[in-house]
Amino acid sequence: MKYIDITRELFSSKAYSGDPVPEYERLMEIKNGDVCNLTYLKLCAHNGTHMDAPWHFMDEGRRIDELPLEQVMGKCCVLEYEGILDGETARQMTAGKGKKQLWKGNVTLTEAAAEVFAQNGVELVGVEKQTVGAEETPGAIQKVHKILLGAGMAILEGLCLEEAEAGEYFLCAQPLKLGGCDGAPCRAVLIKGNGGAEEIF
Repeated sequence: MKYIDITRELFSSKAYSGDPVPEYERLMEIKNGDVCNLTYLKLCAHNGTHMDAPWHFMDEGRRIDELPLEQVMGKCCVLEYEGILDGETARQMTAGKGKKQLWKGNVTLTEAAAEVFAQNGVELVGVEKQTVGAEETPGAIQKVHKILLGAGMAILEGLCLEEAEAGEYFLCAQPLKLGGCDGAPCRAVLIKGNGGAEEIF
């Protein structure tokens, strides 16, 4: 088995513009004579490698703790693309690629591409950037999120896919079980057996 960590280190990750930067405070330290090391965390639910739940943009959508494990784990496909992903390209590239798709590269999803994913029943989509839409166009970000999350999808953002070649894997991307929240950091890992993703089952 080959395990590929596709999670960015939290504190060194770039925060999305306007979001608070994650911090920590040492409440106790052995070097200071305390009995143990104890850390207090301060962070946004969307810092680092994280997952958006439908409730992030859809008030009637599921919260992060309500996402079933089968939606955030299972067979997935890594696809590689650079630039703005339009609907026709998305349709061609994702045909037969399954319900979980991770996009490697500096890719920006358009509303048309998001519609293709929704129509094809994709249940999880992931990107390396801190957001799926065009960062310079907040309105577009909102529309793309609403299409994806409105279809019940989970969105993985802030991935690190440098070591993952395009192809099939088994994905483990369980978000922290933060009751009632719109998103959560997660430790995302790809697993590949010698015989491919099917070997994991």
